[in-house]
Amino acid sequence: FRQRSHLIQHQRTHTGEKPYRCSKWGRNFSTSSKMLHHQVTHTGEKPYRCSRWGRNFSTSSKLLHQQVTHTGEKPYRCSECGKSFCGNSQVVQHRPVHTRERPYECTLCGNSFSLSSALAR
Repeated sequence: FRQRSHLIQHQRTHTGEKPYRCSKWGRNFSTSSKMLHHQVTHTGEKPYRCSRWGRNFSTSSKLLHQQVTHTGEKPYRCSECGKSFCGNSQVVQHRPVHTRERPYECTLCGNSFSLSSALAR
């Protein structure tokens, strides 16, 4: 890592350390930038505007993700199968398809799922 702070951030992915705490909700974050990103939800501020549709977004990354939908571009690719996605978070959600990992277990029926959203169904 070129900067010590990047090494520390990376190490937190292994340790699970989340030293930054949201004073309003008590939620913890691994980096100050992730906490600041979260805190925008408290204010409702949406300073990033889509010039095509006039819709506002709370973060530049959300605006960028929305703009990609205009072009149909899918710049994020799964390294296993080559499938393309609009965002990196979709690649992360897709990975269990290859690992067969099913870490989310329903406490009512015992079935396991690869996505946490499947528990709500």
